[in-house]
Amino acid sequence: MTSGQYTYPELTRARDDMKKQNKLYQPSAFWDEASSRIFSEICTHGIDRFRSLENSLGFFVPTYGVPGGGFSSQQAERARELMRAEFTDEKKIQLIIQQLLSGHMSALADYRVLQAADNPAQLPYLHNFSESSVGSPVEQFNFDGRHFSRSSLNYLLGLAMLKKHLHGEVPRTVLEIGGGFGTLGEVLWSAGIDKLRYIDIDIPPTSFIAQHYLSEVLGDGQVASYAKTVDMPWIEIDALPTASVLCSWQIENLRGNVDLFVNFISFQEMEPHIVKNYLSHVTRLGTRWILLRNIREGKQLRKNGSVGVDIPIYGDDYISMLPGYQLIERNVIPFGYQTVDGFHSELMLLKRKE
Repeated sequence: MTSGQYTYPELTRARDDMKKQNKLYQPSAFWDEASSRIFSEICTHGIDRFRSLENSLGFFVPTYGVPGGGFSSQQAERARELMRAEFTDEKKIQLIIQQLLSGHMSALADYRVLQAADNPAQLPYLHNFSESSVGSPVEQFNFDGRHFSRSSLNYLLGLAMLKKHLHGEVPRTVLEIGGGFGTLGEVLWSAGIDKLRYIDIDIPPTSFIAQHYLSEVLGDGQVASYAKTVDMPWIEIDALPTASVLCSWQIENLRGNVDLFVNFISFQEMEPHIVKNYLSHVTRLGTRWILLRNIREGKQLRKNGSVGVDIPIYGDDYISMLPGYQLIERNVIPFGYQTVDGFHSELMLLKRKE
């Protein structure tokens, strides 16, 4: 049963169906409580403003500022008050502090890397992108008249790295696991790729939020939802529309071939045996390229009720789980991120061995 002002029968059905599935396709230790909190939150406040809600911003809508920048809203406001009092006549210093706390400086740094790294004459056309305002975003920045968030810049940087190795090849069928609110689908849709098929596999409620977002951006007729595919014993990739959002257990029903598989950040929030199962299906689908972004040192452990994993997965684990693939590139700088406390959010690009 749902509680709150808003009800979403399709989401409720998906969550009920999920409870009947293999544990491999149910929320991991990291996501167990988080998924329930996000579900309750959108039932209370509505899906139309999910990008301004506390739990969304804390779990699957990444931010440069609060809370992703390390400050709570209260801490950030207190810091601003202190700076205003300390530097009453120093407008420049106040602007610097404001840009630091809002995340503008970090976002601009990523945007500059994108501008320097991308070849605008080569597909996919990343320079076309400007993020939509669906979901009432509070975490966007405007650069050169276009809108970007941490989510979109993460993907754009990863695709810029991929493009260096494509040599004219254009991935048209793209599979993602744990696609957040659907940003990669939006990026690819605007990238000039003919006959694009983007497939996002996720657990509800995030799968439901992603299909809502993509339906608003692309149009409902361009998106295959759980309601449209739930009764299909087999899901033929070649018969899917531009975008599809499927629930986690439906990956077993996919048939066909994939050009590019992407996972950004969500594998690090799962236990190794869950990741290994997903990657077995990625391999089964004959995936040519694999693009990953995860913490090299693994996610924090769950302790005393805190959010975390039971068993972390490390950067090298992906290589051992993918013996049929060759590592093409691996880096933190310029396309990834190094935290102030020494953790490395690294990108890895692998290609299927001939």
